[in-house]
Amino acid sequence: MRGYFGIGVESISKEQNVGTIARSAHAFGASFFFTIAPFVDIEAMRVSDTSGAFDHLPYYQYENTAKLDLPMECQLVGIELTDEAIDLPSFRHPLRAAYVLGPEMGHLSEEIQNKCDHIIKIPMKFCVNVGVAAAITMYDRQISLGKFAERPVKPGGPLIETRAQKKSDTLRRKIRSKKQI
Repeated sequence: MRGYFGIGVESISKEQNVGTIARSAHAFGASFFFTIAPFVDIEAMRVSDTSGAFDHLPYYQYENTAKLDLPMECQLVGIELTDEAIDLPSFRHPLRAAYVLGPEMGHLSEEIQNKCDHIIKIPMKFCVNVGVAAAITMYDRQISLGKFAERPVKPGGPLIETRAQKKSDTLRRKIRSKKQI
């Protein structure tokens, strides 16, 4: 995948959600993970992170939004269900990005929203679990920046020819070429 990204949460209170997001971040190839003013026990987060993400992914904990320190030219992208937010399927992900989600049963603070370069939303009827929202966002980033083949017009996956099909096509071309001469 091109570029890099990190993902984090603000004022989160459930260790299991933090562990789930860290595990997903590790699986999707995040470069770092962060929390802002968390209300969680860092060691308890490891229980729901069975991939060992905290051993393989830099983890940054910030006391408050003012202390959030991102790499130069890294754009902060808030994930929040608001009317003004950009729908995720219409959003072009920055090459260098840090995504931030709000707490369970709450919203991103006004302070962090003002700091965001972009605010996006997952178009749906109501909010989903913060860990699910994080995974959907990282999956969308991977699909849009991961250099995957275009989706086929018909249902199903991309056509993959077998060796026998390739050999058969080559043989047919040779026969046709001889007849045309």
